[in-house]
Amino acid sequence: MTRLSVLDRSLVRAGQDPAGALRETLVFARQAEELGYHRFWVSEHHSVPGVAGSAPTVLAAAVAAATSRIRVGTGGVMLPNHRPLVVAEQFGVLEALYPGRVDMGLGRSVGFTGGIRKALGHGLRDADDFDASLTELLGFFTGKQESHPGVHALPAEGLRPAPFVLAMGAGADLASAHGLPMVIGSGPKAAEAAGRYRAGFRPSVWAAAPYVMVAADVAVAPTRQQAARLQWPESWATAVSRTRGAFPPLEPVEAIAALGMSERERALFEEALRGRIHGTADEVGVALADLVARTGADEVLVTMNTYDLDARLESYRRLAVL
Repeated sequence: MTRLSVLDRSLVRAGQDPAGALRETLVFARQAEELGYHRFWVSEHHSVPGVAGSAPTVLAAAVAAATSRIRVGTGGVMLPNHRPLVVAEQFGVLEALYPGRVDMGLGRSVGFTGGIRKALGHGLRDADDFDASLTELLGFFTGKQESHPGVHALPAEGLRPAPFVLAMGAGADLASAHGLPMVIGSGPKAAEAAGRYRAGFRPSVWAAAPYVMVAADVAVAPTRQQAARLQWPESWATAVSRTRGAFPPLEPVEAIAALGMSERERALFEEALRGRIHGTADEVGVALADLVARTGADEVLVTMNTYDLDARLESYRRLAVL
């Protein structure tokens, strides 16, 4: 059976403060562990009003402390925003404290706006240095980094948190060249990216064979309509972000249903809903089997954010027993 894991972005709900969203992430991590999910990952976003997850290694440490068995990691730390030495030290601490449970998911994205990039001290061109930064980061763990002679990342050196590359664009080629597991989205180009990754994969000290994790937004409910409605809050927030420039807190389904959307808002809302998997348990089982068959995925990284936390948990519970 294909492994299932969880990605949580600590989205804020209407009427809630970011601290509440972060506390809910810890509760959700414990629930995911009880349901038997393989990993629980958190993400990195900066200056987004509706997203509380801004410091993934800090939050991953809290998740690891709140759980006991599930693997914990980042989906991901955006390497262009950080110095490789600091990232190595952070994951070294995590792996030292929670040996055998830590995943180091790494992405190539930079801050969304010029203001955020300036505040982070990085620019758009930093994403082009990902290959060199990744080489340096991995070298701090193996003790073979050459960029800074005499510098050691402690306690990272000699430890092996599991690295993954979030493979947007050229990421698939970088993952295969470095011999690392890869995470891709479930879009129409996923199969092509997975095939290219496998064809170019070079075994390394990190992975002897290719490993593909496919990320997908999945909702399960007693009826297909109920499952679709679970995905409305995040889809509406996405539509708002594209018209007003800010991703807002999630609204209840009932509030969204009562909205008088403009023609543009309706189009963006429907666009945000496309590509998401939803339905009854049987329908979702078929859709996931098709996704795995198309991509050869070794694992599916599931995300699903909605306003109703009980409905979210029930969706994950139904998915876990497929």
